[in-house]
Amino acid sequence: MLSTRYRNVIVEQETKYAVYKWYFKKCKRVLISVMLNKIRILVLLSLMTACSSLNIHAPIPKEYSTAFSHPEQTSLGRQYIKSANGHNGLSGFYILNNGLDGFYARALLIDKAEASLDLQYYIFRQDDTGKLLTAHLLKAADRGVKIRILVDDAATEDGDQQLMTLSAHPNIQVRVFNPLNYRGHDHLLRLVEMTARKSTLDYRMHNKLFIVDGAVALFGGRNIGDEYFQTDPDSQFGDDDVFTIGPVIQKLSHSFDEYWNSNMVIPAQTVDSTLASAESLEHFKLALSKDCKALEDEPGTFSKLSTASSRVNGLVAGSTSPTWASAEVIYDRPDKKETEDDNMAGSLIYQSFAELAKASRSEMLVVTPFFVPGDDGMALFKDLHERNVETKVLTNSLESTPELAAHSGYKHYRKDLLALDIKLYEIRASLGKVAGSGESKKLLSWGNYGLHAKQYIADRKKIFLGSMNFDQRSLHLNTEIGMVINSPELAKQEAERFKHLADPENSYQVHLKNDPATKQNALVWVTKENGKLAESNDEPSKSFGEKLKTDLMSILPLDDEL
Repeated sequence: MLSTRYRNVIVEQETKYAVYKWYFKKCKRVLISVMLNKIRILVLLSLMTACSSLNIHAPIPKEYSTAFSHPEQTSLGRQYIKSANGHNGLSGFYILNNGLDGFYARALLIDKAEASLDLQYYIFRQDDTGKLLTAHLLKAADRGVKIRILVDDAATEDGDQQLMTLSAHPNIQVRVFNPLNYRGHDHLLRLVEMTARKSTLDYRMHNKLFIVDGAVALFGGRNIGDEYFQTDPDSQFGDDDVFTIGPVIQKLSHSFDEYWNSNMVIPAQTVDSTLASAESLEHFKLALSKDCKALEDEPGTFSKLSTASSRVNGLVAGSTSPTWASAEVIYDRPDKKETEDDNMAGSLIYQSFAELAKASRSEMLVVTPFFVPGDDGMALFKDLHERNVETKVLTNSLESTPELAAHSGYKHYRKDLLALDIKLYEIRASLGKVAGSGESKKLLSWGNYGLHAKQYIADRKKIFLGSMNFDQRSLHLNTEIGMVINSPELAKQEAERFKHLADPENSYQVHLKNDPATKQNALVWVTKENGKLAESNDEPSKSFGEKLKTDLMSILPLDDEL
């Protein structure tokens, strides 16, 4: 007679087997469907390769332009130049951790602009926040502000392409980095072209930069979209903007100009002349006006600028003081691939980061949403370990990550990192204790949190912020921008925030624990539930399906693409 406990174990194993069997049957049907489409895909590949019309290696005629260089002629310029006087050439910095603050800061600064606006983004959604900011941009252009908008093309969704329509306005220019030939939004067709032109289209512009009147800038990891400004109940990303004034603005403007005038960038009129027409612009304005009015009529909407926080109002008005420090702007050249292959001289962002890590003496804090260190990264962490530099990493958990593929790459490195005494913290999808995290209870009440910030803090003396994830895509396939700020004040401030986000109520700390049954080290996740520490041998996730998909993807040799 079997004991009740043994019978329960058998039932549990049989249930798991049945679920796996069902899931793999489903995967089999999907694979069969994919195989049946193989001929169609091959035909499309041939057609798309043969019909290629945009060639980034052949320069396309476009107007050369540079950033506005007389901030003293504008109100913001005079205000911030006056603030910088007496600080011996240092620049001012203020870190905005809250998504809504990032939205309000952009909207207020656009409304204050008198001469120029330069925007550079990987993603510029035409969702609620994107439409509202676009409406502010149109108003600025109507009063004579010269606007340049530079966007990447890889993550464009249906509707986002309407941004190119703005180029029909006489005061707005829109350019696209490394555009696809196919302008629709059928995922299969986009995948086909990405595969056919992989060596070219795998290379993306991940920079984020916002410059007003040559006087003030926002840079960091935040794209333009609802989830980045934390207004989407289904998904919100914790990220940073660095509000920046002072001499460093000139260096940021130079980086923008280098991209704007590069051969990798194509004017919107060349990419899609139909969208970039006066008729399209009039239709777009009408639709945009209706959408924005509907948003403003909603009770309690974030669209009303009167709800902007006192810190944002103070920064824009000049009554809130930034932290003054020296800083170095670092960014990849637009032709990063050629630079990396030593075909031409130029800057690469990873070199500066590696130098920062190698110069650290006591502590290195890493905040990155996607963490796939690769061989170079592991060598860097080994060096930190051998020099007894305490190293802590905060990244997404399987539960919180918006990119399962990236997590599948990260899984390969956890045990090796822990063996080097690297402390790993994986953020929870629902923060249990928001105090000190930089977030607000109101924003986090939805409970769909994901990490998107990128920070690297050395010895609590220097901090590197920007668009660079610690993964192979950021290091080798995407262009990035960032800044090393020599400020113990900001470094300690963000180190304290790291401490709060890594708290057991907000994250899972991953450990290696010897399994008596197998005599091998296994991963365990420790967090705090209802005030008590809880340990699990099972990786936290939203669903069994997500866990299985990640396991399957981790088998594939994808690390170089992640």
